[in-house]
Amino acid sequence: DLDNRRRIGYMSQAFSLYGELSVHQNLTLHANLYGLTDGQANQRIDWLYDTFDLREYQHSNSGALPLGVRQRLSLAVAVIHDPAILILDEPTSGVDPVARDNFWSLLLKLAHEQDVTIFISTHFMNEAMRCDRISLMHAGKVIATGTPEELREQKNATSLEEAFVSYLEEAALTKETKETASNQTKEPIREAALPTRSTKKSARFFSIQRMMAYMHREMLEMRRDPIRLSVATLGMALLMLVFGYGITLDVDSLRYAALDHDQSPESRSYLENFSGSPYFLQQPALHNHQELLVRMRDGTVSLALEIPPDFGKDLRSARPTQIAATVDGAMPFRAETIGGYTQAIHQRFLVDHGVMQASPLTIETRYRYNQSFESINAMVPSVMGLLLVFIPAILATLAVVREKEMGSIANLYVTPVSRAEFILGKQIPYVLFSMVGYGILVLLALFVFDVTLKGSFLGLTLGALAYIAATTGLGLLVSSFTSSQIAALFGTAILTMMPASQFSGLLRPVATLEGAAYWIGTFFPTTYFLKTSIGAFTKGLDFMALLPFLTSLWLFVPVLLILNILALRKQET
Repeated sequence: DLDNRRRIGYMSQAFSLYGELSVHQNLTLHANLYGLTDGQANQRIDWLYDTFDLREYQHSNSGALPLGVRQRLSLAVAVIHDPAILILDEPTSGVDPVARDNFWSLLLKLAHEQDVTIFISTHFMNEAMRCDRISLMHAGKVIATGTPEELREQKNATSLEEAFVSYLEEAALTKETKETASNQTKEPIREAALPTRSTKKSARFFSIQRMMAYMHREMLEMRRDPIRLSVATLGMALLMLVFGYGITLDVDSLRYAALDHDQSPESRSYLENFSGSPYFLQQPALHNHQELLVRMRDGTVSLALEIPPDFGKDLRSARPTQIAATVDGAMPFRAETIGGYTQAIHQRFLVDHGVMQASPLTIETRYRYNQSFESINAMVPSVMGLLLVFIPAILATLAVVREKEMGSIANLYVTPVSRAEFILGKQIPYVLFSMVGYGILVLLALFVFDVTLKGSFLGLTLGALAYIAATTGLGLLVSSFTSSQIAALFGTAILTMMPASQFSGLLRPVATLEGAAYWIGTFFPTTYFLKTSIGAFTKGLDFMALLPFLTSLWLFVPVLLILNILALRKQET
């Protein structure tokens, strides 16, 4: 809890401070985090400068400090709040002997002069000899505990390291394997057969084995991180539901209620036109005008119809009469649509009762595609394009830059792995996971949103495969140029979502764009996938009709692969 955190200091093995801040800024920041007043913080920081020999580095960036100085700074930050307990995780790993000795001098001073209880993990036995009490561990279990001298004497060893090896052998070997191990140790080590070196030459230009090795590593990384795995498989489905229901502009199942002051056959006939409409959903009747205002304000009804007294009598006598329709105007588009529906039903009632004659000439607009004129039929396929450009690219953009931050990118530079093998090994797992997401999106479109797939499923799937290969390649390209995961995420989000939403024909046709916007919309891959997706869903285009779009999509794949290889070459240089 928070109280215990104030009593404990912790220093991790890796440098975990803010490298972009100076030494003084890091100390001041952590002093504020631990609740020290300005006076206490200044006094404590001044003491740390002298005790840990940091005064000459106080204005230097922490990330640029030598390793030994960074370790001293990390220790100073860990004890800035004067903790009672200090926990250190292999603090001297990778530090030169002189810096290690100075570091231990600081630890002994904290323990003996400041009365700090220090827990330290180390694999250096000469460091363990300096501790008051040690626990030897093997496979996560304590196998011996005591002072260094006690542990050495129990094994009659000349050194603590020799005693440690003896404890390990005792813990690892069972009674049945001790005799076998004893016979094996009698054989001279020099007579042990050394493994012969492989004379098989690795592939010079490209190796499937090396590419598969990186694919396996990336798949393991995805499996170990359930959040990334969930985003890769189910993230697009979740956003499909959000965008599918949120972006579509169709208005139906509108709740309405009536305040009928007349209760005549004519008034009931009038209201039957609304109850029989597929756009309106009848609610319990209103009893007075005050209830009308309350239910309208609460949002329980979107339309309230008030029929005046003598409505039927006036209608039969051909006298003027009026009906009040109160519409919820919180959403202007929705309100205009409700008004249009109400006007249409009202006009039909007047024609049916002979109050108004129908026009002798009726012009009806019929749509070749999307005959029901529901925006969901066009928006759902478009949302698929947005999701398949965003989620796969975001997943892939962390692949390379994460290795840079962890330092494991060195494996690319010191092993015979080519850049193409590295990129494809990184990219293919994300393509596979994203294709699973694409399949889920198609199922949602068909069975949740009731959008009919009228065209070629094969063409749509090939287009999705090319599209995902392009979007993951775009994410890897950003990842190769950036040096931090945050920068890669922001860069990818901007480079994918902005052109996809603004210039691909989603909001306005590409032909109506001008200048740079037109060229972005023309060559950005989202434009082609929108044509493929909408064409397959709403226009019923077959495979041959989709072929020009598919060809254009596939052109992006080798182009982005070459750009990724060049980007890695530049980074390595």
